[in-house]
Amino acid sequence: MGIRFNADEIFEIAEQIERNGARFYRKGAEGIGDAENRKLLLDLAVMEDDHERTFASMRTELTKEEKKPTVFDPEEQAPAYLRDLADGHVFDMRRDPSETLTGKETMEDILRKAIDVEKDSVIFYLGMKEMVPARLGGARVDAIIHEEMEHIVTLKGKLASLITSRVK
Repeated sequence: MGIRFNADEIFEIAEQIERNGARFYRKGAEGIGDAENRKLLLDLAVMEDDHERTFASMRTELTKEEKKPTVFDPEEQAPAYLRDLADGHVFDMRRDPSETLTGKETMEDILRKAIDVEKDSVIFYLGMKEMVPARLGGARVDAIIHEEMEHIVTLKGKLASLITSRVK
């Protein structure tokens, strides 16, 4: 029997991923001296905060059926497992921050790393979507994927702008 998650559990992971993303961007901003780039990273952190609120709101709209557990979990360990899963896949801030961001990265380095992690999150959600039966809200995971794809577009736009201004 394969593991099945419901939409509520997927949204819980999404919220954790967004919290981790906000911490990543705030940590990146600490190492950037340029005020404009620092503001950009802090703005990205705020975007992550907004997405966390969006996912939390979407989560409250789930039906009782969509929140129904799909795995026997008498000790209610699934939520802790899902948080650990999110922490270990995207914006892993459990590690020493110096392993992730040393403070010596350029803005370009931070944006490239952020794009890679956002791509990983899309892949993560695509995989998780397969674990959520349609009758339990699997289609709602599409909304999360769409949000993460918007992050990538925004980051790539900022990176292109940064590279273009550097070339001039």
